[in-house]
Amino acid sequence: VAGGAAIRALPTYAENFFDYCCTGDIEQLRDVIEEAFGKAYVSTAFLETGWVIPRFDLAYWMSIMTYVESSRNCYFRCSYCSLTAEQAKYRIYDLEYVRRQFLALGKRRMVHFLDNNFASCHNQFVRDRFDLLQKLRDAGHFHGYGAEVTSDFFLQEENLALAYQSGCMALFSGVESFDTKTLVRFKKYQNTCLPQVDMIRRCLDAGIIFLYGIIFDLTTRRIAELKQELDFIIGTHEITLPAFITLAIPLLKSPFFYECLRNNLFLPNLKLRDLDGTTVSLKPRDPLDDAVAFLKSIQGLKGHKQRILQHMTGFFKRYRKALNWERMGVAQYNGFLLCTPGLSTVGSAFGSGFRRRLKNPPRTFIGSTEPLDAVYRPAFTIDSSYRRYFEPTMLTDHKGQLVEALQADLQAD
Repeated sequence: VAGGAAIRALPTYAENFFDYCCTGDIEQLRDVIEEAFGKAYVSTAFLETGWVIPRFDLAYWMSIMTYVESSRNCYFRCSYCSLTAEQAKYRIYDLEYVRRQFLALGKRRMVHFLDNNFASCHNQFVRDRFDLLQKLRDAGHFHGYGAEVTSDFFLQEENLALAYQSGCMALFSGVESFDTKTLVRFKKYQNTCLPQVDMIRRCLDAGIIFLYGIIFDLTTRRIAELKQELDFIIGTHEITLPAFITLAIPLLKSPFFYECLRNNLFLPNLKLRDLDGTTVSLKPRDPLDDAVAFLKSIQGLKGHKQRILQHMTGFFKRYRKALNWERMGVAQYNGFLLCTPGLSTVGSAFGSGFRRRLKNPPRTFIGSTEPLDAVYRPAFTIDSSYRRYFEPTMLTDHKGQLVEALQADLQAD
């Protein structure tokens, strides 16, 4: 049984490998369970309420951080986002359902909201949710929480105060770029409503950590320009350093994906695996060798370590009164992560650090020539009939066009 963004994007192709390809949300598992095992195996609580209360007691490894959800999807349509590709509608949950999730958690130190957009366009829901969270925190259900918000969250000045009072320790928001033209190109118009530096500073002054990522698009911007933006970020001590830096990823069926397809930007012989943000998979404006050299340089920010230390020192002086020791530690941790790609998001399970730890062949950082890593080697002996399960899913052919096996799923309407 498989689901998620990849299955929703490639349902026809996925049928070659799975008995059930779920193109809906998690609740579709009810239909799978009922068909495979019988209605008696479907949770009676789910049948009565339609709510999926996770069995947190089974996730024994989640002792420090655990997760809840109060809404689903997003009401913005950024061009590179998988949610835009799926045209999924934004939904808010009944607050009683949110409360039930916390009760099922028991006593936890840190909770992270899995909401794609914790901000919400429903102002009353936002206020009621903060009120619920403050009551739950006062009752000892959790110490602090984090969430992902869009920039419109910061347009309501009271939101930061309410978030802090209810136990919010960190907010992640997709800054993506400090360049307005890039934001407009990605149709991330919500990020142009407030000056980004001012927004980050406002959040930090409220005592809440601001986390974000940066996206570099080599197909539309020169490397020299990207280096200038990186210098600006490291040199601005009023903002946190980014949690990760990634190349623009043409996620399947997103508007950005079809834009790259129309403009013949995909490199030849690409594997779907190469769309990981740390591999050049699109034709850059600069020479390919220069693009690879730049990509390697941001894997650990070579040549910037001294300036990063200066940034961390300046940041500490600026916010030592606004952020307590716990929050300051989390905010400064990004500096260490950026300098150690084996630990950072850039060097995560889809990046260079994971590849190195598994003693894989040296990387080329170019999708057309990137060697296969340990993900494609079975961990134990299996029947040879499953060999094709360990072959990479090819995205483009030798001409850089969509491979025939994916055309039924990915051809534009």
